[in-house]
Amino acid sequence: MTIRQTATVLGTALAITTGFSVPAFASPAGPPIIGGHTVTDAPWAASVYQSGNFACSGTIIAPTWVLTAKHCTKSNSITARVGSPYRSRATEIRVSQVKVSPNSDLALLQLEKPFQTTYSQLADADPAANSTNQICGWGRTSYNGSASDQLKCADVRVTSTTCTDNDGARALCSTKGTGNAWKGDSGGPEFFNNHQVGVASTADGRSKQTYASVTVSRSWIRSTAGV
Repeated sequence: MTIRQTATVLGTALAITTGFSVPAFASPAGPPIIGGHTVTDAPWAASVYQSGNFACSGTIIAPTWVLTAKHCTKSNSITARVGSPYRSRATEIRVSQVKVSPNSDLALLQLEKPFQTTYSQLADADPAANSTNQICGWGRTSYNGSASDQLKCADVRVTSTTCTDNDGARALCSTKGTGNAWKGDSGGPEFFNNHQVGVASTADGRSKQTYASVTVSRSWIRSTAGV
């Protein structure tokens, strides 16, 4: 199943400082996600709301563009919150236009007004199998848990770069390291070497997750968002 929120569900995450270095995880401030730790510095983080309700995670990649999953955009009323690792403290901006990738489970949300921050840097190549990556999001803190207001992160191990996402496109599959993704983490990022390589697409909520490959839609992202 996809890992977008279907009721009041939320997620995992990772912190990156200005310049996109990945610091050691902060000590948990609340119950852990399904593994992982809370973070306090994530200027690139974005959350996606449908009709005022939290739905998915995402990243801001340019002043007026948020990257998330295609399956997170099935609503006529979408807003994004940016600028804080705490969703409740973030700046809410209306989404004026949704662009969906023709190649994979990715979407770009155009913000009604620009937001200046340190943006997520996108990779031009997939990571290698067996590499350790980081995943982020506001998804559920346990299999049947409730929402996390604070962004969380976890390490995962890449098991394949030739599996498929929710759209049947080439994707990155991984298994639990310090944590794993679940509902509400859809659209959230996967990072390798300080660059975003994936967007959360599907998960089993136990150990395995699939992230749409940024590389598959890289040229489309450049032509749409200019980055």
